[in-house]
Amino acid sequence: MRAAHCPSEPRPRLSKFHAPEIVFGPDSLPETAHAALRLGARRPFVVTDPGVTEAGWPAELLRHLRAAGLRPQLWNEITPNPKDHEIQAGFERYENSGCDVVIGVGGGSVIDAAKGVALLAANGGTILDYEGIDRIANPIPPLVMVPSTSGTGADVSQFCIITDTERLTKITIMGRALVPDVSVIDPRLLVTMPDWLNAATGLDALTHGIEAFVSLAHGPLTDTHALHAVALVHANLPTTMIRRHDDGPRTAMAQAALEAGLAFTNAILGATHAMSHQVGGMLDLPHGLINGVLLPHVIRFNGSASPADAARFVPIAQAMGLPARPGMPGDEAVDMVATEVRKLADEVGVPTGLAAIGVRESDVPRLSRLTLGDACLTTNPRTASVEQIETLFREAL
Repeated sequence: MRAAHCPSEPRPRLSKFHAPEIVFGPDSLPETAHAALRLGARRPFVVTDPGVTEAGWPAELLRHLRAAGLRPQLWNEITPNPKDHEIQAGFERYENSGCDVVIGVGGGSVIDAAKGVALLAANGGTILDYEGIDRIANPIPPLVMVPSTSGTGADVSQFCIITDTERLTKITIMGRALVPDVSVIDPRLLVTMPDWLNAATGLDALTHGIEAFVSLAHGPLTDTHALHAVALVHANLPTTMIRRHDDGPRTAMAQAALEAGLAFTNAILGATHAMSHQVGGMLDLPHGLINGVLLPHVIRFNGSASPADAARFVPIAQAMGLPARPGMPGDEAVDMVATEVRKLADEVGVPTGLAAIGVRESDVPRLSRLTLGDACLTTNPRTASVEQIETLFREAL
């Protein structure tokens, strides 16, 4: 017998949940070759960067691809916060090499670059033509992603973030076409991250979980992943900073990044990311580091909008193991979470203010205007004016 919907409960919203096929676990890297074959690869285009190349993971991947009878082409000319001209160069290399399936092995910058190359391969133009939501008309080549960091979630997301080098800002490209076909998550790859990158990507995953949970587009499917990601980051990130080869915490952080990615690609994000994109585009700095500075300020801003908004932070506080109880005043939970985020940022070595990483008072008006045009701001739980964004930036200086 079908249960009746209780009139006193809010009617659930219709929602979609985007996710790739996921292969997860230690020593899963060889599965990349099998995934590429299933997607019809003959000459896969492998995107990576110099740091990951030095760590040796692309060389191992190429061996697996060749053993499967494939003829991979390697392109490793990507820098952090991938630039528009780099995407163009990668696309031209892809075209000239006669490649098919695109494989990204690396962090969020590499994976975004791989998506950008695939996008141009099927749709033409320049990467900046696709800023915004659902502007991709033609199906793109198959995508297989292998993350080497524990935080960006780019390997499961419908986002592609590219630096516009003329405007010195990051653009957001969003669409179902950008969700990879397969994500192969091998926690072994995380051990070669330098400490600063481990800290930055871990705080990025935490930000994804928190912003997805309070997003206007959240739902029961995203809430579960968001809260579990928050719990995993809080419990395991500090350990990975001091014992990088411990399998348990590394695997937990890989799962945190995955679950946070599944949450935010479906619930979208909020003001922290909208603001961070502008700072990162201007200063070419690690995205997660900027999030770590901004997040406590945005938490307090969002939590002060209404009692209902503040109440969303009670489950977040509980996920972080804080002494929060059901029904407690939401403003208390807001303060707990903001304070704990700053404490965690201190523990992993993130600066306390934006001024320490190069943001000046004179930059605030421009950064604030650009923030208003970022797609991530549309799902922030509290509407923000340019004046309020300016205040947030100044508080974070």
